[in-house]
Amino acid sequence: MWKIYSLLFVVMLMWGMNVSALKVLVDAVDPILLNAFRVFTAGVAVLIICAVLGIFRLPRKSEWTIMAYIGAFNVVLHHAFIATGLEGTSGVNASLILGLVPLVTVLMSVIFLKQQVNKLRMTGFLLGFSGVALTTLTGDGGLGSISYGDMLVFLGVVVQGFSFVLISKLKADFDPRLITGYMMVFGSFFIFGLSQLFGANVSEIKAVFDWHIGGVFLFSAVCATAFGHMTYNLAIKKVGPAESAIFTNLNVLFAMIGSAFFLGEVIMLEHVVGFVLILIGIFFGTGAMEYLLKRRRGKIV
Repeated sequence: MWKIYSLLFVVMLMWGMNVSALKVLVDAVDPILLNAFRVFTAGVAVLIICAVLGIFRLPRKSEWTIMAYIGAFNVVLHHAFIATGLEGTSGVNASLILGLVPLVTVLMSVIFLKQQVNKLRMTGFLLGFSGVALTTLTGDGGLGSISYGDMLVFLGVVVQGFSFVLISKLKADFDPRLITGYMMVFGSFFIFGLSQLFGANVSEIKAVFDWHIGGVFLFSAVCATAFGHMTYNLAIKKVGPAESAIFTNLNVLFAMIGSAFFLGEVIMLEHVVGFVLILIGIFFGTGAMEYLLKRRRGKIV
């Protein structure tokens, strides 16, 4: 089991650093254009890994519609919102807002899958969203200090949470790692179309051929996105979603550290308090605390 935990730790480290990587990339290339190429590269990498693992197959006719539906939220809208939002907010703010993904996913499950929510989980939701509110309201402007970038990143979190609910309804014979690869490849073409709709200059992508920007691009696409998502899906299958969700706290922590170290951003007291609230919110809201308490009681018995 320690191998899975070690892999989860590495994935959270990569996901945390990926926030800083994306911030660097969107400053060099049009965000939507960049994400089209980044997601395409990640998708190809996922499909190659699936082929090596022996789980690659072509989608059936009935599965194309499902992929298009989920991909619209999980790939096109999610990546477009995040990339564009990062242009208008700080890496620290984005890190904390992205930390809401587990809570939003559970909330979507309550709304669309009619899952029951107890007082402990409701407390988690309130604490988590309070943490983000505190973070985004930091500044002299109060409500006016919430940037459009904060709102776009939050929308990216919402559509991703909804897509996870859709993925949970997939048939068991369609491996989620495989559908991830297909959605990334085909979704990247739609993201590219969006970039052209908004007037992005394709020649900007030449920036990724610079060894520094190119290295950051490959880390983000292949390591953080392709390898990271596949490993996390494996972890959920091995140790369950509740225990895997505990590790997402490290994602937020590493993202904040990366923003301070690589981007030179200042971590304020409000950010620290917001992080603590989100951390507690994730533990309560995702059911991770309930899981730990039940496991502890089981050991005592």
